[in-house]
Amino acid sequence: MARLRPHARVLVWPTLLLFVLAGGTGYFFGNMAQPWQDALVLGGSIALAALGWLLPLGAWLTKRYTITTRRIIFRYGFFVRTRQELLHSRGYDVSVRQNWVQAGFRSGTVLINSGLEHPLVLKDVPNVDLVQSALHDLMEKASTVMGSRRQEQSAHADESAFWGRR
Repeated sequence: MARLRPHARVLVWPTLLLFVLAGGTGYFFGNMAQPWQDALVLGGSIALAALGWLLPLGAWLTKRYTITTRRIIFRYGFFVRTRQELLHSRGYDVSVRQNWVQAGFRSGTVLINSGLEHPLVLKDVPNVDLVQSALHDLMEKASTVMGSRRQEQSAHADESAFWGRR
């Protein structure tokens, strides 16, 4: 039904850092007195670009939330991949948390509490109200389907048992 990532707003500061690094490198490279200083400026700017832009971009790209008609799948991790799944039929509580910046961008953090120790946290999801209503609808639909299946199974079990019938 939906494949989501955290809001791309988290990449604003790393991108500004990349622009400042490019401008600073363009200004200082070639204007140094010694050639080793030019190499130091270039190497330092490449290292800062890798740490300040590539790592946040990689972290953002590896975090994915997938909502299907049967479950929610949360994948994250760069070197060690982690995958969490939560079935809609289990039933859960959905709550939304927004700060003022997230409210301005219509994003927020979705907390899904299924009764386990730690709730599943979908951080900084875009269109948070739509995600919350879709999760409520999917959970309600899955619970009614599972409830009707349980009723059918219990009816078949009552018919097949010789004892205990009235």
